[in-house]
Amino acid sequence: MTLTQHHPADVAPAKPPARRPARARRNLRAWAYASPTAALVLVFFVIPVLLVFFMSGNDWPLLAGNKGMNLPENYSAVVDHRMFWPAIWFTLKYTVIATVLLIGLGLGLAFLVQETSRWRAFLRTTFLLPTALGLASASLLFYALYSPQVGPIAPLLEKLGFTEGVVSPLGTPSGALWSTVALIVWRFAGFYMLLLLVGLQSIPGDVYEAARIDGASRWQIFRGITIPLLRPSLALSTIMCVTGSLLAFDQFYILTKGGPDGSTMTVVQLVYNLAFESKRDLGMAAALSVIVLLALVVINVVQLRALRGTDEGGAQKKGAKA
Repeated sequence: MTLTQHHPADVAPAKPPARRPARARRNLRAWAYASPTAALVLVFFVIPVLLVFFMSGNDWPLLAGNKGMNLPENYSAVVDHRMFWPAIWFTLKYTVIATVLLIGLGLGLAFLVQETSRWRAFLRTTFLLPTALGLASASLLFYALYSPQVGPIAPLLEKLGFTEGVVSPLGTPSGALWSTVALIVWRFAGFYMLLLLVGLQSIPGDVYEAARIDGASRWQIFRGITIPLLRPSLALSTIMCVTGSLLAFDQFYILTKGGPDGSTMTVVQLVYNLAFESKRDLGMAAALSVIVLLALVVINVVQLRALRGTDEGGAQKKGAKA
């Protein structure tokens, strides 16, 4: 009986059990983590936006009526509406005023809180306290303060000689605008202070010390060090403030209802009026919503490119000096 000997190299190695590649497992796990958020975004953002685009090209009455394609009649009707251009102009004016005041005051409060050592915690709490109140609640609070019957502001203005008789500050176009701006500044100044304070505290102290040793003045330090290094926080604050101001609705709806005589009508409030009050036409309201959405996209892209261009220009100058 002959035994056949096999060389170890002739024996085929055992195949390892089939396993899913590690990369595929990681991708599957990532999709599992992201799927709940993706589902929420799809249901509450993507589908509503697509529906708004669809509605903007159709007759879509709020109550009874026939629906049908009418593109571009809704858009032309919105542009021809008597309040379209006044609402755009007022919204832009309000945005500029609110942005300048909020960013400027927020930066000033951030410097105050950073430089103060004894009252730092008290000041932070005081300035941030209004942000804990909802915008609608704050608007109702200021509405009561501006009331000629129960509020203290109207009698105070009369005693100071600004008005003849007890008159509500919301009774004139300029008074309604600045009264609403006062509410927004009181409500959001602490929030922007916090954003800018984080940026200030991220600037290394050695940079300031080196500038002082070189004999730089406070203005030179502010212009040459603080502002350039604070630019990311300023960019974020500006974009948030501009976007929020362009979409202003709650404060004007509660305080002025767009009055007096439509002088404080914002674009978003006009969307509401077209949909539920004056026209009761969801198609026109959707068309205006699409216009607002596209304008926001353009404005944010322009802001990002401008800020990015400024950052790149500063980096190139620093590289050239080096």
